[in-house]
Amino acid sequence: MSNKRKLRKSQTDRKICGVCAGIAEYFEIDPIWVRILWLVLLFVFCTGVLLYFALALIMSD
Repeated sequence: MSNKRKLRKSQTDRKICGVCAGIAEYFEIDPIWVRILWLVLLFVFCTGVLLYFALALIMSD
């Protein structure tokens, strides 16, 4: 039996919608690194907010 992980929003480590923590759980990394990457996308490419809320709509709970 394989141990398949699903990409979903975190129910326990939420700051806004749980997207960053859900991505971190999927890749088994610390959520702070995903949040830092999101901030870089926000300030450098101005796509962080749009990407975050698109993922919040797409990812399941």
